[in-house]
Amino acid sequence: MIVARRPFLLASSLAALACSSSGADAGARADSARATAASTAHVDSVSRAPFGTAPDGTPVEVFTLTNRNGVEARILSYGGILQSLKTPDRTGKFDDVVLGFDDLAGYVKSSPYFGATVGRYGNRIARGRFTLDGKTYKLAINNPPNSLHGGVKGFDKVVWHAEPFKSDSGVGVVLTHTSPDGDEGFPGTLNAKVRYTLNDSNEIVIDYEATTDKATPVNLTNHTYWNLAGDGKRDILGHVLAIPASNIVPVDSTLIPTGELMKVAGTPFDFRTPTPIGARIDSNHVQLKYGRGYDHTWVLDRADQTGLVRAVHLMEPTTGRTLDIYTTEPGVQFYTGNFLDGTAVGKSGHVYKYRFGLALETHHFPDSPNQPKFPSVILRPGQVYKTTTVFKLGTAQ
Repeated sequence: MIVARRPFLLASSLAALACSSSGADAGARADSARATAASTAHVDSVSRAPFGTAPDGTPVEVFTLTNRNGVEARILSYGGILQSLKTPDRTGKFDDVVLGFDDLAGYVKSSPYFGATVGRYGNRIARGRFTLDGKTYKLAINNPPNSLHGGVKGFDKVVWHAEPFKSDSGVGVVLTHTSPDGDEGFPGTLNAKVRYTLNDSNEIVIDYEATTDKATPVNLTNHTYWNLAGDGKRDILGHVLAIPASNIVPVDSTLIPTGELMKVAGTPFDFRTPTPIGARIDSNHVQLKYGRGYDHTWVLDRADQTGLVRAVHLMEPTTGRTLDIYTTEPGVQFYTGNFLDGTAVGKSGHVYKYRFGLALETHHFPDSPNQPKFPSVILRPGQVYKTTTVFKLGTAQ
């Protein structure tokens, strides 16, 4: 979790990865280059505008990032939310590929973490408690019988201080938030920073940083729901997914890790070769029954690699849109929208039905504060928490 050097920006870091990338990566890069060469109508820009008022009266803003290829991302100061992301398909048609709401009321009322920055602890902590340095801390039970995504008012429900920027690396917004000692039961005053950058390679780079004055668990992530066919168009079962991971973190019936790892070979969880998401999702496997589908952490095959590695390749066949995710984190939670049920009405009146979006959350493993075999998530005074995740957009022909 503590990264000694900042594995940002991509001209150097991802150039090294390109040597081992698949043909799909090469196609995405070529597509990006063609789009860049063809585009003359767009320039890099970042703007800010009002987006309503939070329940406590704090004004909320939306920051619109646009690159020279016309890719547009909208970030909210409320929850650090990726509210919209418009990108072209193989024919050049732009569409929004993330789930969300047109106004703040949707996020405040009933959002299942659409697009949110999640913290202090992404994913679940068993029974809302952990022991650190001999003291037991109790958290809110907001996903009975466990604590989920930071509690009742996690980082997804606060208004971050936000400042736009434009630099050689791209356009973006820097979000900062101070979580006081005891916030949602967590120890220590945590100073968190999240930096979104959109560059002209059609990459959204998210850099996370935090410091604390007391030892505390930290596990920040982004909870975007993706649908590369377009927001609200259809379910995600036809998307083709690859995850370079030989193990998952198996869970019990309350979705808390057992403490061991499970080999994916010979199971519906093997995505080491590209496979349609719907091909095995309804198989008779106990882990699929517990999650009502996929809702598990894949343990990335890093070997001796440090820094950014590819965690995901996702492709939607009808549009050709692709998403490649690179991260410094050890795992990725893959969730198939198993609790979407048509009650959420999103952007442009789209009804979000069962499995109409998928989440790919890069982070440390669930319940790590209670799992001594898992990589540590404890941040101590004097240390700096730094992680990076890259969402690379492209198309396949």
